Amino acid sequence: MEKANVLNKNSLRRYANNEELGTAPLMPQIGKKYHAPLAVIHRGDLQRILLDGVRAAGIELRTNSRVIRAADDFEANVQLESGEWISGDVVVAADGIKSELRHQIASHHGVTDTCQPTGDAAYRIMIPKDKMQGDQRALDLLNNNVGMRWMGPGGHIMAYPIKNNTVYNMVLLHPQKQGASNEESWTNKGDKQEMIEFYRNWDDLVQSLLSYVPEGDVMEWTLNSHFPLPSWVENKCVLMGDACHPMLPYVAQGAAQAIEDAGVLTCALSLTSSVPTALAVYESVRKERAERIQKSAAVTRKALHLPDGEEQRKRDEAIRGTGKNPDLWADPSWQDFMWGTDVMKDTIENWDDIVAHSHGYHPHAVQAVGY
Repeated sequence: MEKANVLNKNSLRRYANNEELGTAPLMPQIGKKYHAPLAVIHRGDLQRILLDGVRAAGIELRTNSRVIRAADDFEANVQLESGEWISGDVVVAADGIKSELRHQIASHHGVTDTCQPTGDAAYRIMIPKDKMQGDQRALDLLNNNVGMRWMGPGGHIMAYPIKNNTVYNMVLLHPQKQGASNEESWTNKGDKQEMIEFYRNWDDLVQSLLSYVPEGDVMEWTLNSHFPLPSWVENKCVLMGDACHPMLPYVAQGAAQAIEDAGVLTCALSLTSSVPTALAVYESVRKERAERIQKSAAVTRKALHLPDGEEQRKRDEAIRGTGKNPDLWADPSWQDFMWGTDVMKDTIENWDDIVAHSHGYHPHAVQAVGY
């Protein structure tokens, strides 16, 4: 895939001395086991690939047309900010964590759509190759397709090369600043000096990397946990991606789970002419699975952010061992669940049973009748 990097492994490391505690093999082993490659890609590059596909299919796109609400009966009608109403066969709300339809569907079920701050925030930085010239250690990181996971007190860093090894991508988790807004935004600027200050006791390789970040290029966003909704579907309106299961970066599954949503919804809509049936099947296949992955963020966060001490030493020994890995991304049983499920295949092969289940009855149940 153009501009995607296929990762060979994740390297799990101590924050203070860069000691490698363990590794999580990725490609080609993961590809052989789960019959699909694992790659990382810049969000903009993925969006461009999807946009090219939409245009190639001849689909009409309307920009500057923000949807503010669906019809009260949740038929396939939506109102734009301009006041205009648009009608169709189905409404797919893939409009992220600030989705207006998410709020509307939750309210329809008598639920106030709320979120809970995790206490963390994240810096997002990208270091271009030209900033690393003269630093062989940094260039080695850029030129090798290895994910680096540094774990430390109160935070962790995930880093890997993107754009055909021309840019080094880093996401740095840290405590949210006291008094900072809980508003979720991808466009808030962070402070480079504040970032460097938090990681001042981390390994000098980490500190070197942070020094190469261009001034003004640090982005920071607040991390909130969103509570599961009672339903993703109402009549002919359906939620998808972060609009129904916002993923925190601890699990690195935001785009992956949204793509699973799209795959299942495509299958369901192609297998029946009934929109309500298709949406019910989609929710039946996706909701429990996506929300389980969503909830795993709290477990992963705790494991990665332990302060130095006995609990941290036990975690490190577990990572070095062969049993359950505290970092779920490196745990074989969790990998089986996360990567070993073919949601589109399951939807197609189990269609009749899923339809029956989504309509509240089970075709294989036997009822005893007395005379």
